[in-house]
Amino acid sequence: MSESAHDAADPGVSMAHSPTLMAALRTQLALDRTTLAWIRTSLTMGTFGFGMVGFFRSLRAQAPTAETMRLHQGAIQFGTGLVLLGIGFMTLAGLSHWLTLRKLRTRAPLGIAKWPLALTLALLLAILFLAGLWALRAR
Repeated sequence: MSESAHDAADPGVSMAHSPTLMAALRTQLALDRTTLAWIRTSLTMGTFGFGMVGFFRSLRAQAPTAETMRLHQGAIQFGTGLVLLGIGFMTLAGLSHWLTLRKLRTRAPLGIAKWPLALTLALLLAILFLAGLWALRAR
């Protein structure tokens, strides 16, 4: 039996070529999980930034030396950077989610991003960490 005759006899083949409601639902649920992971990551960055500032503030209050004040100022700058990155990436994740859902609803073609959000985050975090290391070395 030829392959095309086999395809015509199998109803699953014709269903695989047309988008089904279940496929769209699975895609939307996967998109939801990805967006929730971005929200979790963004919240973690912001929480870590606030935690750093609080930790070094308590350290400065216990021993108000020039060194602890310098560390506290560095923690404020680094923590602020993490909070701003968290806010920015939560906004970008929400926007990306909304745009992708709109494409799914209108059945517009979905494409792979040329510059993924994860790569952007990794590069910005690397820059932030390098700036922190540079600031520690310069003092």
